[in-house]
Amino acid sequence: MIINKLIPLFTLILFFNCNSSAQKQKEEASKIYKVSKTESEWKAELSEMEFYVLRKAGTERAFSSPLNKNYDEGIYHCAACNSPLFKSKHKFDSGTGWPSFDREIKGNVAFSTDNDLGYTRTEEHCTTCGGHLGHVFNDGPKNTTGKRHCINGVALKFVPNK
Repeated sequence: MIINKLIPLFTLILFFNCNSSAQKQKEEASKIYKVSKTESEWKAELSEMEFYVLRKAGTERAFSSPLNKNYDEGIYHCAACNSPLFKSKHKFDSGTGWPSFDREIKGNVAFSTDNDLGYTRTEEHCTTCGGHLGHVFNDGPKNTTGKRHCINGVALKFVPNK
């Protein structure tokens, strides 16, 4: 009956969902970065939370990062490889609980499509090591770029201007 007709449809949906996830993992694993380490090397260098966010695309708890309310002048670097990613002059308080910027340092942040939550988002990665940073949205300040780079604070290291 109806159930017998729906089983092939659900099987097809499951096949394509599993295939796209496997494809995404395969593409990520095949990328070569300037800073490339094994999982055990990253685990030895990063804290548990840094590893979870940067290497496993996790998300830190909102309002947990001291960098969220940091407005000192300087540059925000990748916590894994020290590549400069965001300038403090482009940081703003989005009210979301994560450090937010209206633009990245061009060439140092890469973008990909993330469908992990059932809808499409633009994910951000460090171009030097491939570390997951966060996501970019189109609800940022309208008087600048209109972008909100919503970044995990644990993925960043702040380097103050001298």
